[in-house]
Amino acid sequence: MLCVARVRRLLRQLTLQTSLFLLFLLCMLSVFVSAYFLYTVKRELEPSAGGGAGNCDDDVFPSRLLPLRDEVGGAPAADGTRTEPVVLVFVESQYSQLGQEIVAVLESARFRYQTEISPGKGDMPTLTDRDRGRFVLIVYENILKYVNMDAWNRELLDKYCVEYGVGIIGFFKANENSLLSAQLKGFPLFLHSNLGLKDCTVNPKSPLLHITRAQEVVRGPLPGDDWTVFQSNHSTYEPVLLAKTQSAESMGLRAVLHTSVVQDLGLHDGIQRVLFGHNLAFWLHKLVFVDAVAFLTAKRLSLSLDRYVLVDIDDIFVGKEGTRMKVPDVKALLETQNELRMSIPNFTFNLGFSGKFYHAGTDEEDLGDDLLLSYVNEFWWFPHMWSHMQPHRFHNQSVLAEQMLLNRRFAEEHSIPTNLGYAVAPHHSGVYPVHVQLYDAWKKVWGIRVTSTEEYPHLKPARYRRGFIHSGISVLPRQTCGLFTHTIFYKEYPGGPQELDKLIDGGELFLTVLLNPISIFMTHLSNYGNDRLGLYTFKKLLRFVQTWTHLRLQTLPPLQLAHKYFSLFPSDREPLWQNPCEDKRHKDIWSKEKTCDRFPKLLVIGSQKTGTTALYLFLGMHPDLISNYPSKETFEEIQFFNGHNYHRGIDWYMEYFPLPSNTSSDYYFEKSASYFDSEVVAARAAALLPKAKIITVLISPAERAYAWYQHQRAHDDPAALKYSFHDVITASHDAPVKLRILQSRCLVPGWYAVHLERWLTHYHSSQIMVVDGQMLKTDPASVMDKVQKFLGLANTINYHKILAFDPKKGFWCQLLEGGKTKCLGKSKGKRYADMDSESQQFLREYYRDHNIELSKLLYRIGQPLPSWLKDELLNSR
Repeated sequence: MLCVARVRRLLRQLTLQTSLFLLFLLCMLSVFVSAYFLYTVKRELEPSAGGGAGNCDDDVFPSRLLPLRDEVGGAPAADGTRTEPVVLVFVESQYSQLGQEIVAVLESARFRYQTEISPGKGDMPTLTDRDRGRFVLIVYENILKYVNMDAWNRELLDKYCVEYGVGIIGFFKANENSLLSAQLKGFPLFLHSNLGLKDCTVNPKSPLLHITRAQEVVRGPLPGDDWTVFQSNHSTYEPVLLAKTQSAESMGLRAVLHTSVVQDLGLHDGIQRVLFGHNLAFWLHKLVFVDAVAFLTAKRLSLSLDRYVLVDIDDIFVGKEGTRMKVPDVKALLETQNELRMSIPNFTFNLGFSGKFYHAGTDEEDLGDDLLLSYVNEFWWFPHMWSHMQPHRFHNQSVLAEQMLLNRRFAEEHSIPTNLGYAVAPHHSGVYPVHVQLYDAWKKVWGIRVTSTEEYPHLKPARYRRGFIHSGISVLPRQTCGLFTHTIFYKEYPGGPQELDKLIDGGELFLTVLLNPISIFMTHLSNYGNDRLGLYTFKKLLRFVQTWTHLRLQTLPPLQLAHKYFSLFPSDREPLWQNPCEDKRHKDIWSKEKTCDRFPKLLVIGSQKTGTTALYLFLGMHPDLISNYPSKETFEEIQFFNGHNYHRGIDWYMEYFPLPSNTSSDYYFEKSASYFDSEVVAARAAALLPKAKIITVLISPAERAYAWYQHQRAHDDPAALKYSFHDVITASHDAPVKLRILQSRCLVPGWYAVHLERWLTHYHSSQIMVVDGQMLKTDPASVMDKVQKFLGLANTINYHKILAFDPKKGFWCQLLEGGKTKCLGKSKGKRYADMDSESQQFLREYYRDHNIELSKLLYRIGQPLPSWLKDELLNSR
């Protein structure tokens, strides 16, 4: 008690200034103690925790602040029943580098995605559609855009993620303005930025690992000196990748493993996240990113572990002297094949031969040819052209067949198997763009059922390459592997040998295997002589894949490989024909007898029963406008883009148009009224005719529906004859199938806004003209003035002088000499009984919202509202 009294007297004697000074000293002392504990004592207490340091030196320790656990809980994974399998990617800008890299990985893996510019204080895109989430995963190119989002949008997004079990992937890339150390706002997570890292390792206990194998260390410095590492003492954070700082050893400090990629298990706020301390320039980040996508989507967006690899060796016997295989090279080829089979069951090199060049090398190389043929049953074989010619240069199928027969006889004389059913054309000539004569000759001489090319739909970017089936032949996508006919010496590899190694060790070649379930690699004879870069490349690739992934490499013969490919990607079966003149490579391997000037520049797309046939007649009256030849099946309509004709190919399509004259004013067009409401035509048309003009004719959707019903009655449609119009349009979902089909064809084409939006997805609004069908019927000459202006015709004509109204027909016709008229056929312009009032009322209600949406769309693209639409909008109020 005495001591307490003395302390009290002492405190009473202290002045205010002295008290404040002592308080200041106490605060400073607490700061120093905290800093010392955080940066010194904690590190000294860090355990070795061998799991995290797998193959690191004994004096390296993982951070205790991110503990390695054997079992990890966390927030619930994505609920696949409540979200669409689409990734929402927030990018900094449309052209940001990291954003493009993220999209490239998603596209290569064929994951659906939607990109949005990261909102600052802007609106968040719609996240739900009724009771379903629109996205299964959120990716932020810059995680700070998420962290610093305005409170309203942040709460909206977080609530969505919690309710639908949606995770977030984010990237933090430091810059010169980044704080060296800071806490991530709103999270128990500290960031240390602008670091140089080295010797990266994978945490083997990370729960998100699927493809990634954790057993080795990426030795050496990581790309860049602007890395960020993560620290936290919260149990929600689990390290995925760890690395040392480059500065630690240079300063003589004990090397500590810092977390460069961290997983948030969702224990803090119910949202699972994976955060990267750098961009995707580091190859291991791409691998972990793929695994993170799979984990956070509960493997809804996940790649299988199975990979099928086929290695084609083109140009067997073709190489120049000094570049071909000799006896030791052939022996090495067989030895390597046997070595690869230890890891890839039944791996077999696939050899493509041109028999004309057999024994065309030096004496040593000719002996190599002989030894290769003595091993004929050890390899798979497929034919090139006999003289290695480009098939597209030959327009006669019989000439191509003769060349193939020479190669076949050579194969039979040397006991080369001829039943593989696979062939490859030199330089991919004739495969795509399709040269019909090549396909026919292949089937006739060799019974070919499978080929491959790197040209469909385009050579680059490689991630877009696809397969397709045409004329009974499966065309598979082919990949390059950095080896070409001129790359035959390791030290002379373009850019230096390190470029080849970089391509294999986490580079483009590795990523090709990672992101494609099936890879057919193109190599050449010269890659297996000299320094044998082909053997070096695939042995090194195999070692790298086995070291860093759990992928199961396999191989299949081409026929089985094609079956596997189209079972994985059934939607690829149907091709999407491109315009050969839009790609220089395609134009170079397209027959010189063909020209893109034979394609139409105008499509009249419908809708049916709106007056398109009349417009077709009026267009044909213009001297510069040339329509297609009539079809025996569909009369004036080709109906190429929406039916079985599409699979006949573009050569078939071009045959419906005349060969271009020397007159530059020729303007081809076609009319197929069923194009308008087709779900596939707009995409197909835009791929082949990207610069075409599009005209659609619209009338009242109710009148169109009634006209279609009457049209079907006139053509003895059983449902139209059996049921009244009102019965058809009001039929229930459980009505007979034929009745529902008729109902759909009456009503659905009248969803004008829906169908126009589809066309506007593929064509610019300036390429599309909406014609008022009512005005076309009452004042066609004025409409044709506008059409000529829209088409940009240099030679315009006065339709007021060449059109005349025919009172008997009840519509406008072509005025001929002597005052006679040329009108449409008897089936056109028929008069029907008026529509019953009940049907009118039903359709007025049915189309009200559709008409409102149409008016909004036309306003948006700057086109006038048709007169009938104005009337219907007024009457619907």
